Amino acid sequence: MRIFVLGTGATGSLLARLLVRQGYQVSCGDKDPDRAHRFLGEQDQIPVQQVNARNLWSIVKAARGHHLIVNAAPAVFNEIILRAALRLRSHYLDTSSHLTRHPFKAEQLRFDRRFLEKHRAAVINAGAAPGLTNLLVARSAEMLDAIEAVQVRLYESTTSDDPVSQWSHEGSFDEAVARPRIYRDGRFHFGKRFGEREVFRFPPPIGRVAVVLAAQDEVGTLPHFLRMRELDVKIGGNEIERLRRWHREGKLVKSRGLVAKRFPKTPSPRLVAKLIRRGVLRSARFAAAVLVQGLQDGQRTVIRWDATFPTLSQIRRRGMPASPISWATAHLAALFVKHLPRELAGVHPPEALPAKTRQAILADARASGIRLVKRIIRLKRPDDEHDVE
Repeated sequence: MRIFVLGTGATGSLLARLLVRQGYQVSCGDKDPDRAHRFLGEQDQIPVQQVNARNLWSIVKAARGHHLIVNAAPAVFNEIILRAALRLRSHYLDTSSHLTRHPFKAEQLRFDRRFLEKHRAAVINAGAAPGLTNLLVARSAEMLDAIEAVQVRLYESTTSDDPVSQWSHEGSFDEAVARPRIYRDGRFHFGKRFGEREVFRFPPPIGRVAVVLAAQDEVGTLPHFLRMRELDVKIGGNEIERLRRWHREGKLVKSRGLVAKRFPKTPSPRLVAKLIRRGVLRSARFAAAVLVQGLQDGQRTVIRWDATFPTLSQIRRRGMPASPISWATAHLAALFVKHLPRELAGVHPPEALPAKTRQAILADARASGIRLVKRIIRLKRPDDEHDVE
């Protein structure tokens, strides 16, 4: 299968290398080919074309002849790249939604009928969070008779002298200035930015961490495909605390645009290694927890999943100087590509994929170094607690 990866930054470059290892014929497109080669590595032989993701025909010209377009560009370009895939009769995969046209429903879902007509598959939000988190919710739904509430809790931490973007700086800024989306009592709502602070217990060595509401994409698909009454996503760690402080100080205003000092461009792998050697970037960690509460055989039950990813130092020892978030997103996206159900026409978020496909991705995630731990907690009374304090 010939694959075209559009967007060759921290995540896209690593994803391209992983796809080559899987045996695919891969080429890339980026607005800045020189920068793309820096992320791919000087010795890498993956071809890169200059592509303007704002221009439909620029994408069509570059991606012609490929069976799959992987969109690793900022989510603001999703609809243009989806239209390009339809023009080319290519399959499609991306890792996030933009959620501007309809704030509570992923914009990619509007293309379902057109992909059905072209007999092509589009898999959306196919990364770590969203992506893996959606798979874990769907797996829990299979184990329960009914879902009542879903909680997704993420941890992002970087120890450095100055802000260092773990993934796309544009994506980080968009997430920081967006209002969180929540699903309560069967209805969608906007939450308060950095609101509803609580203390959540992640597995060791992270432990108890304050988490706050975040603008994540899981809310844009999960309630549309799985019946539930509540869903929210919260993030903790020093990065979100820094953003929360800037918000309280009035420094995070969408109309002012992206300030490079606070959201620096994502460092290339070589620069990441240099920052580590100099002691500027000392550590980074990413983790996710998914709690699904519902009924099992008439008893209120919580199924909790903890996903632990390699730390910055562990990734570096593997010869991949990437951040934990870009490592996790690229590896999960590569697995979604590996198990892409090409015979399944239409647009599908992870939770809507066939059960066998979802199970295969989870099995390969474990094999790739992602630790997944499941616990089943029986609740005796409505006010019983389950690891949230």
